[in-house]
Amino acid sequence: MKNILERLTEHPLIFDGAMGTMIYSKGVFINTCYEHLCVTNPKLIAGIHQEYADAGADVIETNTFGANRLKLTGHGLADQLEAINRAAVRLARNAAGPDALVAGSVGPILKSASVFLESKAGELAEIFREQIAVLADEGVDFFLFETFSHVQEAQLAAKVAKEFGRPVFVSMTAGKEGKTVKGRPIEQIIQTLENDSNVDGVGLNCGVGPAAAYSNAERALPHTTKPLVVMANAGLPQEVDGRMIYMASPEYFTEYAKRMIQLGVRGVGGCCGTTPADIATMAKSIKSMTGVKQHIAIARHDDHEAPEVEVIPAAEKCGFGAKLARGEKVTSVEITPPRSIDLKPMLAQCRTCKEAGIDAINIPDGPRASARISPMVAALAVEREVGIETVLHYCCRDRNLIGMQSDLLGGYAGGLRNYLIITGDPPKLGDYPDSTAVFDVDAVGLTQVVNNLNHGIDVGGNIINPPTGILIGVGANPCAVEPERELQHYLNKINAGAEYAITQPIFDPEALLRFMDAAEEKGGSIPVVAGVWPLVSLRNAEFLANEVPGVEIPDAILERMSHAKTKEDGRALGIEIAREICEAISDRVAGYQVSAPFGIVDLALKVLA
Repeated sequence: MKNILERLTEHPLIFDGAMGTMIYSKGVFINTCYEHLCVTNPKLIAGIHQEYADAGADVIETNTFGANRLKLTGHGLADQLEAINRAAVRLARNAAGPDALVAGSVGPILKSASVFLESKAGELAEIFREQIAVLADEGVDFFLFETFSHVQEAQLAAKVAKEFGRPVFVSMTAGKEGKTVKGRPIEQIIQTLENDSNVDGVGLNCGVGPAAAYSNAERALPHTTKPLVVMANAGLPQEVDGRMIYMASPEYFTEYAKRMIQLGVRGVGGCCGTTPADIATMAKSIKSMTGVKQHIAIARHDDHEAPEVEVIPAAEKCGFGAKLARGEKVTSVEITPPRSIDLKPMLAQCRTCKEAGIDAINIPDGPRASARISPMVAALAVEREVGIETVLHYCCRDRNLIGMQSDLLGGYAGGLRNYLIITGDPPKLGDYPDSTAVFDVDAVGLTQVVNNLNHGIDVGGNIINPPTGILIGVGANPCAVEPERELQHYLNKINAGAEYAITQPIFDPEALLRFMDAAEEKGGSIPVVAGVWPLVSLRNAEFLANEVPGVEIPDAILERMSHAKTKEDGRALGIEIAREICEAISDRVAGYQVSAPFGIVDLALKVLA
């Protein structure tokens, strides 16, 4: 098995959640030594470990956080130190199985309000060494020193652990202001650990909920080149019928975990208040994210024996492609397929757009992981009955590679020529959280599949003649949390064959221009159609800013929207802002893709008037 450092290099890992919370929920009082349960009630501890393993955790922590001599002495159990630690490792290992890693969990000896004294360092080192030696001998994969408040104590423990030849991770606790109990800022703490050769990975855990943990991670990342692991609490506890209950939902916890991964965090898990339900939701969502799931590799068309086919140029594929090739501004309006079987209202909206001179209708594919009429069926109906071109979004979530290729060929045979290739939202974001995601490939891989079909090669290397002539569009997110990663992802799409891009809704024109400049500097120059969303209210703006991945709304716009006193004021102000954005980027973009909030097409048309 690869070690923790090798695996974190390949993709982010899911750590397990709280042990104490789960033990307490099983009816064990807090005056019990929870570590001693590894010996007295191994079935209970094994069951909790198994729940986390079944939830999708890649790392199972031993139930040894306080299993050092000093803390065990307080329970009269110092003589059982070795038995407790050995039993703990075995229980974790059995649950981890052959695929997951086992972390030797070691907590601090000092209390957070205590003072670290150099004169006591030798004594502390021996206490750490006694526990660490047993964990190492029993075969933990790495050491995880967690919930430390004193960086000197953490460094001392790491130095001792390094003697035993295992990777060492040190996880510190900071409050919502990004400082330890003693007031040291997280930037300083992380920089200290970055410079410590005994520390292989750094972490943040406990103390704060997901939102504050994200903020702390954002502050910590620029100060380390080592993998960062974050394990937040499940929000802040509230008293309910005399018990302290953590109120954050698994979905809320997961949304911040996803953002942390996008930020550059390499491992996420849970601390106080988290349960297997939190870890299961998080694991399911994160393991389907692009850059995390291992996708099928798609060979380029020129890696195969070249067939004798005539490749169709972009200008001849469709009207949209012809306007882009001529350098003319294109316009499109996004209209979502209905949840019912009645297409008449959607077709009426499309006719309104055609009469207004719009070039194409953008048709999303299961936005926010919702189930609606097949977007391909809707696109075929729009083109056949309304006579306006469509831009069909096609995502990688719901179909395997065979099914996707069949759809692409079938759609082309039916007359669809313009596709926007996207990865798609994980199911947990939508109405069907228990459904599974496929993600055989991401947007880069599917772009290569379509490009291959355009050159007469299918996914199995078979000749397709005549080839397809699909205009290949891709998504772009100029305001991504991790801009360098998004830029590289965008360039990979272009290298795979993308012919134009449509962005996420743009509310910060400067961010779009910076993104385009950076792409062009690296040779990534394709026509960019700007996504535009006319806001309708402050509530609408706040929802987009807080709940829709990839959408960033500057505070200045939120402040402007706050002045709208009526529904009419909000819509008028949203149109005004959208027009200002279009004007600010008009000399750089190839056109505009305007959304119709809540299906109100008139708002989109007023932006483009």
